[in-house]
Formats: sequence, C-alpha cells, structure tokens
Amino acid sequence: MRHFGHLAPEVRQRLFHQEPCEFSTDSPARLLAAALGATLYSPATRPQLADDIVKQAERGVVSMVLCLEDSIDDADVAAGEENLVRQFTALHTRRGADLPLLFIRVRTPEQIPDLVERLGPSVRLLSGFVLPKFTAERGIPFLEALASAEAASGQRLFAMPVLESPELLYRETRVESLEGIARVVDKYRDRVLALRLGVTDFCSTYGLRRAPDMTAYDVHVVASVISDVVNLLGRVDGTGFTVTGPVWEYFRVPERMFKPMLRTSPFLEGQAVELREKLIEHAMDGLLREISLDQANGLLGKTCIHPSHVLPVHALSVVSHEEFRDASDILRPESGGGGVLRSAYTNKMNEVKPHRAWAERTLLRAEAFGVAREDVSFVDLLAAGVTG
Repeated sequence: MRHFGHLAPEVRQRLFHQEPCEFSTDSPARLLAAALGATLYSPATRPQLADDIVKQAERGVVSMVLCLEDSIDDADVAAGEENLVRQFTALHTRRGADLPLLFIRVRTPEQIPDLVERLGPSVRLLSGFVLPKFTAERGIPFLEALASAEAASGQRLFAMPVLESPELLYRETRVESLEGIARVVDKYRDRVLALRLGVTDFCSTYGLRRAPDMTAYDVHVVASVISDVVNLLGRVDGTGFTVTGPVWEYFRVPERMFKPMLRTSPFLEGQAVELREKLIEHAMDGLLREISLDQANGLLGKTCIHPSHVLPVHALSVVSHEEFRDASDILRPESGGGGVLRSAYTNKMNEVKPHRAWAERTLLRAEAFGVAREDVSFVDLLAAGVTG
C-alpha cells in the first residue's frame, strides 16, 4: 500500500516531486508509525465490515481501527467479536485485495488472546490492538496479553495505547501518571507502534465539548495535557514515540472553505461547479486548523471517525517542496559540523544542529507521504484526491 495509491500514476507524477513509498504490514515499525495517517475508526458490529474496509482502502485509507469499546453498546460486545471473526475470515478469502493496516480496539486484556485464537489463519491481516484508558497499572496486563498472543500466533502484533484517563488530566496526578506510562511503554518499546490521545474523554471529565470552529488547542485544560504528553513521551532523543492527533468529531461545516484558493488550482480548471462544491463539503476549516496545530505541536497522524476527514489529513501530511529542500540541505554529509545555511528558497536561515531533528522527522514524513512538486499546493492535493 501507499498514500495516494488510489490515484492514477500519471496524476501522482504530476503532483509529487517524490512519490510516497510503498509499505506493508512487514515494514519497519518506524515507517509504519509515521505512515498511519488518518486512522479511521469503525464499530466492530457493522454487518458489511469487510466490504467497508475494502471500499475505504480503495479511497486511500491506510489504517483502520475496528472498535469493540466506546463505539458500541455494552450488550453488543459478544456480537461484535463474532462479527469481527466472520469479517476477517471473509477478507482472508479476497486474494489480492489491498487492505489497510487493521487494529482492533478491545475492552479487556483477555479479549486479545481470545480474538487472536478465534481469528485463525485470518490473523495475518491483523496489525495489532488499540488499548483503551491506558495507565501504568492498567496497561501492563494488556501488553502482557499482546506479547503472549504474538508468541502463540507467530504474528507480529503492535499496541497503540490510548492516553485518555482522568489521572493524566488532573494536575496533582499528571506527572506521576505520565512517568509510570513512560516506564511501561519503554519496557515494551518493540511492540508499541504509537500513542493515541483520547481528547473526547479528557473533555468529558470536565463536561466540555469543543465547537466546530474550535480546536483541541483552544481548550486550555486539554492543550496542557497534550503539551505534557509530547514533552515526556514524544521526545526525539530515542526515548520517545509517535504521538497521534486527537479525533475530530464533526462531519461537515457548511459554506466557508477555500473558495478563493480553489479558483487558483490547475486541477479544477474547466471542471464542473459540482466538483467544487464536493470539495468544499469534504474539507472543514476547524479540522484543517487542528491538523496544522497537531503538526506544529509534534503530533503525526490523526484519529478519524468519518471518511471525509481522511483526505485533508493526508493532504496536509505531504511534505512541501520547500520543507524537503531545507531538510535535505541540513542533512547533507558536508553539513555535519554545524553552521548556518541560507535556504534554497532564500527566505530563512537553516541552522544545522538545532534543525537536525526537525529535518530527520521531515524526511521520514516525506518517505511516507511524499514531497509535493514546487508548484503544487495542499488545495491541489485535496482536489486531485476528491476527483481521483
């Protein structure tokens, strides 16, 4: 699979200076963590789940979470498990179908080995498990269960803990809770693919819900915990992990979306008005602001609950030609001694030592999402994705 792989080759060539790389479930964990992109959640009880997964893959989704936790009623857990086994079996028979990275969000540690055993041969389609309400105390049984299931099945299985518990939000317990989580995930580092933020649960602790024109960073009590999670768990010194962006709850915002910019896109020239309206429907001001702020605050990828969110996340994850040139210059072997370089775009100075970690992260993102051509903007990527 690859990002924007659903586009025709000639369209990708027109858009990308460097195309996104191909990757699979067997790719290095560092690449998979960077390539998660918009991780689309779906209730495990959906009766046509196998068809939905194939359809979303054809539309550019590269990672999905099939949820047995908050998205379904307590009384439906057993039926959801049975449905998952049935749908994985159906997917396993579809030879040659390109599938996303698939994860199951469980409620209890005991579900992990039970589901792995019940999946049988179709377990090879499973990339891992999402672990809810993760703390040091509650997380260890989940990770031990995952390690046992991996050993028993021979299938590489990753964990994606969700940080969403009140202990992380409350000021008096936050540091101790974060330090405990850091110790646990470090012990199981080889199995932890990424850490996910449960901002909806954080908001619920205080009876809050952000409006569609606000981001998680406008809710200060939430922004402060995101900052502390990145501070301790998102470091680039070899001790940190990929931390993904919070869920966006809204499906659409009427009107207002890049209308002036769309008129400048070469990919829209001569096309019908309904295409422009379709593009407007697919993108939302608040979502786009939040994705940009996610990236500015060290987060990569995003939890998504609606397919219309996927393309904006991926389009904004593509590395610009300017970023790529700067990062490449900083990481040239002859720049290893430090110093200051003038950007090839002549609009900034690149300091080799301070900007090195940024450059390394940027080139990893470029590998996963590609590098846009010099004259290609986010709007062009979004437009091509909608029409493709």
